[in-house]
Amino acid sequence: MSAVEALVDLLAGRRDAASLAPRDWDGVVSVARAEALLATLACRLEDTALPPTVAALFADQRAAAAVAQAQALWEAEMARRSLDPAGVEFVLLKGTAYAAAGLACAAGRQIGDLDILVPWHDLGRAENLALIDGWEWLKQDDYDDAYYREHMHELPPLIHKDRDRMIDVHHTILPRTHRITPDALALVGDAIRTPGGFRILNPADMACHCAAHMLADGDLQGGLRNLWDFHRLTAEFAAADRGFWGKLDARAEVHGLEKPVHRAARLARDLYGTQLPSGWNRIKPGDERYQRRLLARDDWGRATDPLLQQIFYIRSHWLRMPPLMLARHLWTKWRKGRAAI
Repeated sequence: MSAVEALVDLLAGRRDAASLAPRDWDGVVSVARAEALLATLACRLEDTALPPTVAALFADQRAAAAVAQAQALWEAEMARRSLDPAGVEFVLLKGTAYAAAGLACAAGRQIGDLDILVPWHDLGRAENLALIDGWEWLKQDDYDDAYYREHMHELPPLIHKDRDRMIDVHHTILPRTHRITPDALALVGDAIRTPGGFRILNPADMACHCAAHMLADGDLQGGLRNLWDFHRLTAEFAAADRGFWGKLDARAEVHGLEKPVHRAARLARDLYGTQLPSGWNRIKPGDERYQRRLLARDDWGRATDPLLQQIFYIRSHWLRMPPLMLARHLWTKWRKGRAAI
């Protein structure tokens, strides 16, 4: 069994950690680190007897993840203090939202940027308030700035000059030029509040966004972590609401995300053992290729199958832009890269 398969089995609870030899842990740790799942695995195996060196590493990972989550929630509070007084409401997305809601998938999850969603009509005000309160543009290139504003689902990334933390201000969850156009007003309008007062997506929308982020807005880089999010989110929501899967199906249709959501569910079933209701268990052509892409790492954590990676890279751009726009964008980026050499 490869290290990446062992990692997936450990997360899914199909394999006993005691069955791993010391040399096996080297591969599992390397792959988990490459997939941003090391602290997640550490939390998953917190009560498991482990080799002393692995136990010490995992203890450090859990402590670091706790600090990172506290920092992420503090950054969310800073955004709230900046935007709320002006009446600009925002919705937390991704890892910070999971942490704010105390969801199971937040355990050990790495959180990088603060991702927030604001209504389109408040985007300009949110931008101005962020600049006033110390965030600065990370990208100074005119082409990149115009590209974000004209084609993407977010403003160009901002970084705080004192706290060195980045914020991504979204106005929807997929690029404006994408073939799929989720209902951004419904995402914001149907958001719910956490006990701490932050707004987050409702459960079905959160699962839709997770599937969209993994399968409709990228090349599956870091896909095992995103799939783990989907697995844990859907399991937790379904346990709390017997009608969740039906609501998810209906909401995916609202956003045009039926295919990504159903594929994410099947992949989560096949890799992590997600329990799906009847009607979701069909086998679809192409699922095996997605699994291969998700598991394409050697025992050193290095990416493998470069041809398959390239296919998914091209696919991600193909989904984001019409062919002519894609050709112009790639040509411009290639010329800029050549000029920088």
